[in-house]
Amino acid sequence: MGDTELSTRMRGFGKYWGWVVFAVLVAGWLTFDFGPLVLVVLSGVSAFYFFFTVPVWCGAAGRDGACRHNSHGVLMGCQLRQHKWQKLKMIFWAARWARLRQEPFQNATTTLASLGGILAVTSGVASTLQPLFGEGW
Repeated sequence: MGDTELSTRMRGFGKYWGWVVFAVLVAGWLTFDFGPLVLVVLSGVSAFYFFFTVPVWCGAAGRDGACRHNSHGVLMGCQLRQHKWQKLKMIFWAARWARLRQEPFQNATTTLASLGGILAVTSGVASTLQPLFGEGW
């Protein structure tokens, strides 16, 4: 295997680094080997990955249905500026929250990314509150 082929494979893997962080986060919760600060950091990094960098389809509403361009993150649109604004506006306007509940669950890829992000946020909140209300580490 040449250096060029290896770098090409590693570049392709680089898009999916957040899944490794998420697996370490899950392992940390299952084994209780990490403290709450490490779990909060891993949760934040995982949430950032799933919401803003994971490779998924855009899914913004267009004339011909949902956009099928590649996008970075569940909450970001594709290269079209209008699609980026359309998806970001859904977060801040209550009238568009119904659409926000549907778009992250359009297909298997976006559903997995959305669930990963939701679990990462939940993990961050739980690891912050656990030492305050639970037994602690």
